[in-house]
Amino acid sequence: MPGIIGTALFIVLTIYGSFCLYLFLMQGRMIFYPTGKLTASPADIGLDYESVTLTTSDHIKLHGWFIPAREERGVLLFFHGNAGNISHRLDSLKIFHDLGLSTLIIDYRGYGRSHGSISEQGTYLDAEAAWRYLTESRKIPGQKIVVFGRSLGAAIAAYIASRKMVGALMLESAFTSIPDMGAKLYPYAPVRLLSRFRYDTRKFLHSVSCPVLIIHSPHDDIIPFENGLQLYESAGEPKKFLEIRGGHNDGFLTSGQVYTEGIREFISTSLAASAQSK
Repeated sequence: MPGIIGTALFIVLTIYGSFCLYLFLMQGRMIFYPTGKLTASPADIGLDYESVTLTTSDHIKLHGWFIPAREERGVLLFFHGNAGNISHRLDSLKIFHDLGLSTLIIDYRGYGRSHGSISEQGTYLDAEAAWRYLTESRKIPGQKIVVFGRSLGAAIAAYIASRKMVGALMLESAFTSIPDMGAKLYPYAPVRLLSRFRYDTRKFLHSVSCPVLIIHSPHDDIIPFENGLQLYESAGEPKKFLEIRGGHNDGFLTSGQVYTEGIREFISTSLAASAQSK
């Protein structure tokens, strides 16, 4: 009997150890889902745009679009989620254009037409390059820039806002951190010890001084609503919470006017306050 128990225990520990090793080695593939081919452009929805190429501090070439607004109220720096590429964000680009925001959206390294291989530190360098493009190449004052991130992009947006003097920050369907998400998905694994990725949105928020808008749906099927509430609690004043409806990938469309008017009001008050304070 002791021999059988010992063998069974060895098998269980081997399986568990193999599972933990899998989680450790495969994290990148579980987080990033890049698509190379662009399937559409802003012109397909009637928007004028410029195709831009940025160079990061580690010499990676990135591709993006700059979509000018006709009557510009501000400039949006858009960081998208972990899957696809910029060509899958046309619905959002149309919404922001109609709100009077010129928008720069980039593909991270390894996504779309951008060169290089994706990594957490790489995405931060990509974000820095996008910020330099707006503030140095296009001479746009930081207080006129609204930094926006959805899902994974929210962590990257919070990173930039924690280091730059931005006009406002909007985080949509955001998680608190990768280890927090991993611990919920795999409660029986030591995810916090195994995690090679942080994307600590909550930590970044502690250093953000601009107005913050947290957007989340209680029906989000990927990132729990409580993540949005926790981020709201972590943000400093002034801050607002916009509750939308719908799933993780379609909430901004499903919510319709609630979404667009909530953003419109936030942008109007935030950019006006930012301009007066600078």
